[in-house]
Amino acid sequence: MASNPPAPEAPYVPSDTLVYGGYRADDEAPLGEWNPTADSLAPVRGRHRVAKQRGGGFARSSTVLGVGVIAAVSAGGMASANTGKPPVSISMPDLGPVSSLISNDSDSDSAADDTSAFSSVGATTADTAKGTSDAGEALRSRILAQAEVQQGQLDTKAAQAVAAAAEKEADEAAAKAEKEAQEKATAAKKKAEEAAAKVAEAARLAELAKQYTLPTSSYTITGTFGQAGSLWSSGYHTGLDFAAPTGTLIKAIHSGTITEAGWAGSYGYRTILTLDDGTELWFCHQSSISVSVGQKVGTGDVIGRVGATGNVTGAHLHLEVHPGGAATGIDPMAWLRGKGLTP
Repeated sequence: MASNPPAPEAPYVPSDTLVYGGYRADDEAPLGEWNPTADSLAPVRGRHRVAKQRGGGFARSSTVLGVGVIAAVSAGGMASANTGKPPVSISMPDLGPVSSLISNDSDSDSAADDTSAFSSVGATTADTAKGTSDAGEALRSRILAQAEVQQGQLDTKAAQAVAAAAEKEADEAAAKAEKEAQEKATAAKKKAEEAAAKVAEAARLAELAKQYTLPTSSYTITGTFGQAGSLWSSGYHTGLDFAAPTGTLIKAIHSGTITEAGWAGSYGYRTILTLDDGTELWFCHQSSISVSVGQKVGTGDVIGRVGATGNVTGAHLHLEVHPGGAATGIDPMAWLRGKGLTP
């Protein structure tokens, strides 16, 4: 650091003369002379001279104050450079008492400038603290803002997840409801179709019933198809028995052609009616026959009478059904029901 410049010389005072023991005027007698010696005279160091102080006041030296300010500012700058923080503006309230102590002659302007600089140095700590506080507050605000944004993102994701789950649940519920509705609709449709089929079948059977009729009246079913027993040569019953008094009329079940009429051994007197589809109807054990071979008959025409001829135990009509003229017959009960008849 550069050395301090020399202090200014004391102003010349024409009315006073410095003498040993005090001051005197030019017209006064001398009070005695002082002759300094080497022992009494302090050594002069450098080019500095000590000026007389007036009235016990402070020696004014703006240069010294300026050097102090420069040193303080330099120290502040070094501290800022060492900490890596940006420089902070420095200000300080005016030091009134210091200005009042250093306020003489023409140096007052320089002193005022020096005190202003000194005030700026004194404000460094407070302003630095304020700047640090502002930076900390800004950082805190930024962190809070980021946290708020992140929380908002989390809330948004949670809301989206809830909405997706609700939508999925709604879709599943809708799909389930649609499936149940389809199943119900299918079941209802099937039920309606079955009901319609029954109605149609009933109508068909009613129409058929007009074309078909039971072979006799005032009867009792005494033997069904497939019954096992020693009474039948085949070991089981091959037809359907309508027990009725001898002489009860036997009618043609449907229109067709008489293909046989006469004695048939164990069947007694038998008449065979062949329908247009080739089905043969056998009327057995008759007491009499009323038609001849090749004769065309219609539904309900009389073809004979109930009897007890052949291998029997009582008067009855033995009815057999042979589709297509087959040797083995089928259940006459089921066939009659298929034509709308209920024996």
